[in-house]
Amino acid sequence: MKDIENREDITRLLRRFYSVAIEDPMIGHHFTDLDLESHIPVFTDFWDKVLFGSRVYFGNPLAVHFKLNEKNPITLDHFRRWVELFSEAVDELFEGETAENAKERAKMIAHSLNTRLAASDAGYVNIAERTS
Repeated sequence: MKDIENREDITRLLRRFYSVAIEDPMIGHHFTDLDLESHIPVFTDFWDKVLFGSRVYFGNPLAVHFKLNEKNPITLDHFRRWVELFSEAVDELFEGETAENAKERAKMIAHSLNTRLAASDAGYVNIAERTS
């Protein structure tokens, strides 16, 4: 297998991941309202920035997850499952340094989002941080 080398590889990975995640009994409900075709390019931009430093993503994933969490709480177990499925998709399609980096970055992102959402749920994050 080859390593993740470009945007096309990222898109392939994300399509594989979301095809499984959407159907997953534990986390699939978080993707119910997701228009995958319009969001895959956004997700690809995000991961292109994370993995290759491309300046193509300018969104705020934390703000998006705050909104999702308000609608349907995202728990630590949900993040763990997301990482598990993401890592499985990476391992199914790719191997190499960037593939390993993608799995590590997924863990870091999940940890960061979980920590920030949990702090917000406990009242530790002020409203200004949530909207910026």
